[in-house]
Amino acid sequence: MRNALRGYWLFAWLGLIANIAAIPFIAFVVSAGPPLRWANLWMAIFLAWPAAIVGIVASSGLFAERRWGVIMSIVALSMAVSGTLPYGIFRLIDEGDLFGLGGLSLVISALNMGALIYWCRPGHRNIRL
Repeated sequence: MRNALRGYWLFAWLGLIANIAAIPFIAFVVSAGPPLRWANLWMAIFLAWPAAIVGIVASSGLFAERRWGVIMSIVALSMAVSGTLPYGIFRLIDEGDLFGLGGLSLVISALNMGALIYWCRPGHRNIRL
């Protein structure tokens, strides 16, 4: 049973810190201006900031050891992947900035995908949180 919780607290803390840090970083990207000024603004308002807020709420549920914290984590990570992956691909093709914001978006998407796979493991459904 203890093996099922391996990484639980580490990912809960990483999620909280990353989501808190994401809020001002998103504001920085939006305020940076061209290119893609309007795309950055709409992505921030309708997807990035809500995903970060849901992630913070999910972390609080994980710290309280509630089952809904795992579900909220899956929702927040799915929101993040659905925004960062297409944005990174588009930015990579349109702007060609592999070592800029496009590449960073793809790295963030890959990290979120790894965390999403972790939280979707069946071990989190078998334990009583």
